[in-house]
Formats: sequence, structure tokens, C-alpha cells
Amino acid sequence: MTARIIDGKAIAAQLRAKVASEVQRLCAEHKLEPGLAVVLVGENPASAVYVRSKAKQTVEAGMKSFDHRLPDSVSEGDLLALVEKLNADPAVHGILVQLPLPKQIDSQKVLNAIDPRKDVDGFHPVNAGRLATGLPALTPCTPLGCVMLAKTVHASLEGMEAVIVGRSNIVGKPLIQLLLAENATVTVAHSKTRDLPAVCRRADVLFAAVGRPEMVRGDWVKPGATVIDVGINRVTTPDGKDRIVGDVAYAEAAQVAGAITPAPGGVGPMTIACLLVNTVRAACAIHGLPKPAV
Repeated sequence: MTARIIDGKAIAAQLRAKVASEVQRLCAEHKLEPGLAVVLVGENPASAVYVRSKAKQTVEAGMKSFDHRLPDSVSEGDLLALVEKLNADPAVHGILVQLPLPKQIDSQKVLNAIDPRKDVDGFHPVNAGRLATGLPALTPCTPLGCVMLAKTVHASLEGMEAVIVGRSNIVGKPLIQLLLAENATVTVAHSKTRDLPAVCRRADVLFAAVGRPEMVRGDWVKPGATVIDVGINRVTTPDGKDRIVGDVAYAEAAQVAGAITPAPGGVGPMTIACLLVNTVRAACAIHGLPKPAV
């Protein structure tokens, strides 16, 4: 068996086109131009590339992009003051503070300071609580993208056995709630799970989000299962070159799975596309408009 490759780049491009269409409609019908503010602290090269990509795609979708760059030495007070300013700015509907933050800043304090209505990362405790109790909420972008990718293979996840490897607040925990809302049967596995390979082999849909290069091997995958690989890990090859690999041993798993996401080119593009989705949803909610068609 050779798995179908789930093309995250193509699926994300289709989603961004839908977002652009909704933005155009909101501008025409309600004179509403959604705005996304991204705050980058310091000069982390990977974060800087990511932020540039977010800004570019925001503008291409017809939305306003507000880019705030602060030095690595910025005080926690100054960063919180900027967040408060963005909370009060009516042109800003989404706020994203790029992580990680320097050691002098309490990241959770900053995330908690963001207006939950503008929390397009979905990390605020209010949004986490609303998601857990089944209320409308802004949802973390990566798990939202994961479910969307799985649903390009399966029209419905109802009754399917889903296994998540990883229990982070960013991916694993919110993914539980999203999958339960799809009526899947959900198991969360982690570093303390007994016989992890056997647990993974139960999955109709396997989500790998542990941040360990190629940890999930081919013989951990149930034949015909769908594999969604969240991992982005930089490794050095024997010839001294760097390359990106996922949390799944792709070459092995692709021989067993029914469908699989590549890394890179799978979940990553969907994360940014879902950020745009959340910004449009936030703009509509803030202005008392119906949920957009994305």
C-alpha cells in the first residue's frame, strides 16, 4: 500500500481563497475590513520568517495587517501596554503575539491580557474553557487545521477512533475537544503511555504532535489509517546538511497508511490559513454579524 499524500499547501490555498471571498463580501456589504495585528519580540530567524508569511497572506486575503516589532530587551510592562493598545483599537480584530518570548516576560500573563474576542491564536483561558464546554470559541489554529485535513479524507469523523500523540495546550488538548465535537472516539497518548505503538495501531486517524523527530514508526500505523503529522523538526543528516522532518517516519508510514500529510507541506500551511479564518470569524463576532462561511 502506498498512502495518498494529503497536500496541505493546495488545501490551504483553497481555504485562503474562501477567506478572501468572505473578506470581499464583508467589505462590500458591511464596510468591514478585518485587521490582524502580529507582535514579534526579538530577532528569532524562524519566527521572523513565519511572521512575514503571515503578514503577506493577510494582505493577499484583503485584510489589514499591523506588524509590531519589539526589541529582545523589551520589558513585560511595555509589551502588556502594546497589547492593551491593540485591544482598544477598533481596526484590529485579531491579535497574535509570536512565541517564544524572552525570559524576562511571563508568556502566560501576556496571552491572558489579550481580549478573548481578538485572541486568534485561541490560547486565552476563556477560549480554552469555551471550547472544552462546547461553546463558540476561537480555536487554536494548528488543531483546527488538523481536523480540516482529516476531513479531506473522511467526510465524517463520526464513530472513528482517533489517537493523539501529545498533550500540549497548543495542539493536543484543543484537538481533543475538536474531535469530540466531530463525534470521534478520542484517545490521548503521551510519554507515560504504556505500549505506545499498540495504542497508535488502534487509530483510524492518528495525530502525531510530540516534537520528536520521526518518533512514530511505520509499524505503529494501522494499515489504511489516516496520519496527520504536526511535527516540524530540524535534523542534521550524515553529510552535515539540515533538513526538516515530522514526528512520523514518513517513508515507513507511507507504505502502511491510507493517507498521510508530508512534513513540511502538510499541517504548516493550514496553520496560517486557519489564522486568517479566525481573524474573519473574530471580526464578524465583534461586529455582531453571522459567522462567516469559512
